[in-house]
Amino acid sequence: MAAATHVLHRHLHHLPPVAVAGSGMWITDGDGKRYLDASGGAAVSCLGHGHPDVIAAMHAQIDRLAYAHTSFFTTEVAEQLADRLVRTGPAGTSHVYFVSGGSEAVEAALKMARQYFIETGEPHRTHFIARRQSYHGNTLGALAVGGNAWRREPFAPLLMPATHVSPCYPYREQREDETPQQYGQRLARELDAAIERIGPGKVIAFVAETVGGATAGVLTPVPGYFRAVREVCDRHGVLLILDEVMCGMGRTGTLHACEQEGIAPDLLVVAKGLGGGYQPIGAVLAQSRIVDAMTAGSGYFQHGHTYLGHPVACAAALAVQDVIERDGLLARVREQGAVFEKMLRSAFASHPHVGDIRGRGFFWGVELVADRASKAPFEPKHSLHARVKREAMARGLMVYPMGGTVDGRYGDHVLLAPAFIAGEAELSLAVEGLHAAVGAAIHSVSSQE
Repeated sequence: MAAATHVLHRHLHHLPPVAVAGSGMWITDGDGKRYLDASGGAAVSCLGHGHPDVIAAMHAQIDRLAYAHTSFFTTEVAEQLADRLVRTGPAGTSHVYFVSGGSEAVEAALKMARQYFIETGEPHRTHFIARRQSYHGNTLGALAVGGNAWRREPFAPLLMPATHVSPCYPYREQREDETPQQYGQRLARELDAAIERIGPGKVIAFVAETVGGATAGVLTPVPGYFRAVREVCDRHGVLLILDEVMCGMGRTGTLHACEQEGIAPDLLVVAKGLGGGYQPIGAVLAQSRIVDAMTAGSGYFQHGHTYLGHPVACAAALAVQDVIERDGLLARVREQGAVFEKMLRSAFASHPHVGDIRGRGFFWGVELVADRASKAPFEPKHSLHARVKREAMARGLMVYPMGGTVDGRYGDHVLLAPAFIAGEAELSLAVEGLHAAVGAAIHSVSSQE
């Protein structure tokens, strides 16, 4: 049992270390132990910890105005941040809706998509399609469209119906007789068939992570997949909502991951890297036709939260984006990301229990397997991912392991998402530490069998 605490922690039998300070890539606990943050928490801390420019911007905003409710006021900083995101957003982006995090942003996008069809005279569109092994958040709407079986199961009776099609998971689901392009076309045909099966004019949107996040461990789309998906959606009048809460805002080497796919979604959801963890913030970037429909119709978006467009959160996010642009960090992510990939492949490519290494930029997943030849995962009873996390923390390393990679029950992976400021020395330390942690975790499983 954990020591006495009145905080309802994520795990009730374990009290985590107390974080007391952060600087750059490092977090220090109450005992003075330092941890290399190689995952940005949950791919959040894109500028690392304690960046002076972001802290200064937050202080300045607090001195001016800490809070104003958006039913009464807008603020200069919210307007400035929206201007920035429209300028740098996908073609056709006209407006930005600010919330406090990724789950809220997904909820807002789902409601925005539904309201769009009410405003345009298609209220019979009521259904969402998403993908298995996806993750879109923990609120009920986001959980309903998400495909994380473990998170969904206890709350299934409360969730709205949604259809789930196959993820883009070439390591396990691309056939030997298919090229990557053919595999992507097959997945697009599956989506097309699902829309037809549900019925003409009944689907609101297809929801997908541009690059899969925590549930399956950085699933990168095959070439042409999202272009084919965009075509299917357009043909059926279905909106495309891309969730870039984890993979967006520079994480894959471009500000938005969809830039690398050559498409623009109707609604783009961002969060984590938007504010870099300095304040809770998320956003929905909306195409002009979505906002135009609401403007010409009811004249408002029937949704809202207390902390929409919070001034201090917007100030932090604007400062984060200023630093990324000023310091050329997107190019750095691309360049150092290639170095990081080489390090990972050098350390793990011939590892007997690493099945796949996949990713882009500073966003990488390492899938662990019991047998490389058959791709058989470890038994869930071993909780290998949890062992890897414990071993990494013991070595002063933060990585983001997860279980249920394959189907929600079987499979383990480790997600890596270092800060954009990471240097080669820190990347090397992360890879060395992960190699040691994986080895120790697998040894502990073997010793119990």
